[in-house]
Amino acid sequence: MEHIDMQDLIEYSRTARVVKEVLRTDWFNVVLVCLEKGQEISPHPEPYAVLFHVIEGEGTITAGTERYDVKPNHMIFVPKDGVRGIAPRTRMSLVGIQQPH
Repeated sequence: MEHIDMQDLIEYSRTARVVKEVLRTDWFNVVLVCLEKGQEISPHPEPYAVLFHVIEGEGTITAGTERYDVKPNHMIFVPKDGVRGIAPRTRMSLVGIQQPH
């Protein structure tokens, strides 16, 4: 069993987005994504499902053909092969809980 305080892992970079693998299991992977304002992840398809949970900041998450304005504690699910993207309006951190891949 593991105890992880996500707040302790948040780290930003002015030059590039920060992506940290937090946990990998047979059933799911957990990553932490930290973005400065303007460090967009353009919409693109991925061959695995993901559930995004916003920790801090505000922005827009693309899920398929929909765009959702998000803030802390919002969650967005994107199915396997679905288009997803992240456009932060402020400094933003979020957790991605992914199908193993």
